[in-house]
Amino acid sequence: MTTSAPPLLPTTSPSIYDRRMSRVRSSPVLARRIDLWAPIAVTLLAALARFANLGHPQAVVFDETYYVKDSWSQWNLGYTAKWPDGADEAFASGDPSGFLTEASFSVHPPLGRWLIGAGMWLFGADSAFGWRFSVALFGTATVLLVYLVAKTLTGSTPLATVAGFLLAIDGLSIVLSRVALLDGLLAFFTLLAFWFVLLDRRRHPARLAARLDLSADDPPPWGPVLWNRPWLFAAGAAAGAATGVKWSGLYVLAALGVYAVVADALARRRLGVLYWPADAIRQGAVSFVLLVPVAFVVYLASWTGWLVSSGGWDRQSGATDAATGFWAWVPTPLQSLWNYHEAMYAFHVGLSTPHGYESPAWQWPLLVRPTSMFWEQDGDTVQAVSSIPNPLLWWAGVAAAALLAVLFVRRRDWRAAFVLTAITATYLPWLMYPERTIFQFYTVVIAPFLVLAIALAAREVAGAPAASVERRLSGQRVVWTFLIVVTVLSAFWYPVWSAIPVPYDFWRLHNWLPTWV
Repeated sequence: MTTSAPPLLPTTSPSIYDRRMSRVRSSPVLARRIDLWAPIAVTLLAALARFANLGHPQAVVFDETYYVKDSWSQWNLGYTAKWPDGADEAFASGDPSGFLTEASFSVHPPLGRWLIGAGMWLFGADSAFGWRFSVALFGTATVLLVYLVAKTLTGSTPLATVAGFLLAIDGLSIVLSRVALLDGLLAFFTLLAFWFVLLDRRRHPARLAARLDLSADDPPPWGPVLWNRPWLFAAGAAAGAATGVKWSGLYVLAALGVYAVVADALARRRLGVLYWPADAIRQGAVSFVLLVPVAFVVYLASWTGWLVSSGGWDRQSGATDAATGFWAWVPTPLQSLWNYHEAMYAFHVGLSTPHGYESPAWQWPLLVRPTSMFWEQDGDTVQAVSSIPNPLLWWAGVAAAALLAVLFVRRRDWRAAFVLTAITATYLPWLMYPERTIFQFYTVVIAPFLVLAIALAAREVAGAPAASVERRLSGQRVVWTFLIVVTVLSAFWYPVWSAIPVPYDFWRLHNWLPTWV
């Protein structure tokens, strides 16, 4: 008599995570609740990290000396004005009324200052909470937006939650949401523009296919030219708003246009359009009309206060230039605005004043020189605000971007292409200006796309659903370990992101590199 051996466990049995996700998918009510509460949870976490004790320190820190005072004078006069000596101290002590009527030269467009000024109008210009409210609000909204972009990109609530959670606890995003600078606002509008293009891409191929006769024996020589692309129009408006905060939004607008044309060309080729390159050029011209004019209108609208006032910097220069004759047909305010832009361009091109915290763009991936926004010592107690990101998260993001480049080459993964396009648009242009005085905290605009890269990389590490149990379990453990360590590091770093008083020796523990001091 023979006995058979006990049956082995099947190698395809699901992991604990897979079983839980299977129960979620089999329960539509539970899935809907998770889809609802996941973005709410990461947004509340982001709000807590950004709004908690936002008014501390009650001092004009780092470049707030420009943006806070300029925002308040612009809110009251329509243009930025000069302030007397000692204005920072008076402002911090609760007296914001000292601005003069003489115009000052601002080197960035007005939209970011209007937004900061709105927070001061709502909550009082005499409070640091008031002048930081808008950047904290938009910084929190950026976390929610990262969740939405990741959900649109992958269709996965867990991956979208990972992306939103990582940005919610990252120090760079937290600090630039707690200090009244322009870069956090720029990050929001940049990400918004890319999300709108992503929404357009989700609909565009299906609409192309619906307009083509794919049942014919011969491939169609030409495809339709589509004008009804509201998300592309919205992307142009968002890019115009980004440019209205800082001129680097122009690179975003250009990248969006290139991405839209290339994505459309590839869609036409996949659908079998015979003359797809020329066809894509036809659609590209329409995409230009949808993107660029609305961006220009939004950008120009941000200058309304300066245009309708008479006291703005160089506001009357167009009146003398009109005598040259060629530009006589252009309204005088627009002539003056053109002259202002020439002066702004000259300033940025020639900006090479040495600064103790300057960091050329080639250093940014290595995290060589973060910016100290605020530092104060009282005996053995230190309060600090440093723009350093969570180091592990930042370096993991750089590695994830490199992995996406490999995936794009090997698989032509469109998701990788989308994220890499955004990283390219927000990083590579800065490499063209090695001599300019620029800072590491500019990378807050790149950070949302790095956490998106991490989310896509986490999907690769966790393993495909068809992979073995061992492969998926080991991959999921790696992802969970990474998330836990990153969370612990953010808790360790949060005091030096938010000026919480800590012992001097505790602050020293955060200076992992000599250049971080």
